[in-house]
Amino acid sequence: MGKTYERNGIWYVDLRINGRRYRKKAGRNKHLAELLLKDLEVKAERNQLGFLDQKKIDLEAFIREFLAYSQANHRPATTIRYKAALENFMRFIREETHVKWLSDITTDTVEKFRIWRKNIPVSPNGSNPKRVKPQFVRKGARSYTVNFEVMSLKTMLNLAVKWGHLDSNPSTGVKKLKVEDSKKRRFLTETECERLLVACDKETYPIFFTLLYTGMRKGELINLEWTDMDISREIIKIQRKAFWIPKAGERGIPMSRDVAEVLQKLPKHSNFVFADKEGNSLSHNWIRNELIRTVKKAGIQNLTEVHALRHTFASRLLMKGVDLPTVQKLMGHTQIQTTMIYSHQTPEHLRDAVEKLSLPMYQTKSKMSKIG
Repeated sequence: MGKTYERNGIWYVDLRINGRRYRKKAGRNKHLAELLLKDLEVKAERNQLGFLDQKKIDLEAFIREFLAYSQANHRPATTIRYKAALENFMRFIREETHVKWLSDITTDTVEKFRIWRKNIPVSPNGSNPKRVKPQFVRKGARSYTVNFEVMSLKTMLNLAVKWGHLDSNPSTGVKKLKVEDSKKRRFLTETECERLLVACDKETYPIFFTLLYTGMRKGELINLEWTDMDISREIIKIQRKAFWIPKAGERGIPMSRDVAEVLQKLPKHSNFVFADKEGNSLSHNWIRNELIRTVKKAGIQNLTEVHALRHTFASRLLMKGVDLPTVQKLMGHTQIQTTMIYSHQTPEHLRDAVEKLSLPMYQTKSKMSKIG
């Protein structure tokens, strides 16, 4: 239940009971420290240590409490992701452990959850793997997903410590998995951008044009209101609202003249810049479904995510020589490492870069004459 240890000539006793840590200085004598440890263990068994009187917290009940806290303090999308992560954790708890109380979670519990998530079969849309054809079942969640779920668990346990339910966070020492299996980011070539816009109808053209030429997130576009538009200064203001919080804080996005012209032609029958016929904001699924329909019409392969248009915006800027700090500011990234992810180069762009080293014509002729 406990142990003794020595540090700088001083002996200490250390006990962990019901997830709470109890430490006490014993002095310079090892034998006295061992006696003190036994005394404390006896008192613990008899529930004579004050902190043991604290009421145990049911794990599932605390998760509900945490999600209610998240709903009040975080963006809706963040709460949704936390909920999905903790549902997977509870599935592991029910299937693989006997944990009932919050204080029963140990570092070993979190480590085993991480291994379990990495290896448990995963099927599309969260379906039961046993009911899905084998070729559609992927073994284990991606490392990026596992890391996010462990991070979500850490966030919840940090709150438990802050609220006094735990003495320390048992997930603190759990390290992230090395990410080697993440999805390859998709971006459109110049030709594909043109084909996409040609295939758009009157309703979707302004949406996909704006996404391609501003790098806005889908949530930023959906919640954009006319009061956010400064047409005279040609700036789109991404700002907080009563019903929505920007993912990376507030910022301004300069509009090109083409973007300003497209947006000015939109009907103003709603507070939202992009709205349905009833004046409501567009849904995430509607935009994604329209993108899938449009790329199919355009003959573009392997493009199903709206975020790819934001990725294309950043990649095109970088390939045209715009510096990383500027792209970082336009994208609204808090860290430049995130912006560097977008610095993919097309084979054509790499060839153009090499061609910049070509010799002047008179030097080329001189070189060829020497070779001949």
